[in-house]
Amino acid sequence: QVQLVESGGGLVHPGGSARLSCVTSGITFSSNAMGWYRQRQGLGPQREFVAGEMGDGSTKYADSVKGRFTISRDNAKSTVYLQMNSLKPEETGVYYCAAEGPPGAGDYWGQGTQVTVSS
Repeated sequence: QVQLVESGGGLVHPGGSARLSCVTSGITFSSNAMGWYRQRQGLGPQREFVAGEMGDGSTKYADSVKGRFTISRDNAKSTVYLQMNSLKPEETGVYYCAAEGPPGAGDYWGQGTQVTVSS
């Protein structure tokens, strides 16, 4: 059974930082592509891509977070992280961890963690 459990959300002041963690089980983590998505407050149910680590060390970022967010992984802990710096109020929302699923199947998702950027 695949499980992804996010943590690290909470209240952050504008310009502040937060580090999200996603602990996984049930997947071959070391070679699995991982990603972070978010559902921003007031923008409906659509989840937008934030950052991805392809399983080979390569990374991708949404233009809006380049230079401020960093995705990383610890294969020994089967954990992926998202370091977020210079956070903005409009980045308030629920942040989700995702793991690429088998070919033809859907991806795996965590339950999400709330990040609120407010003074």
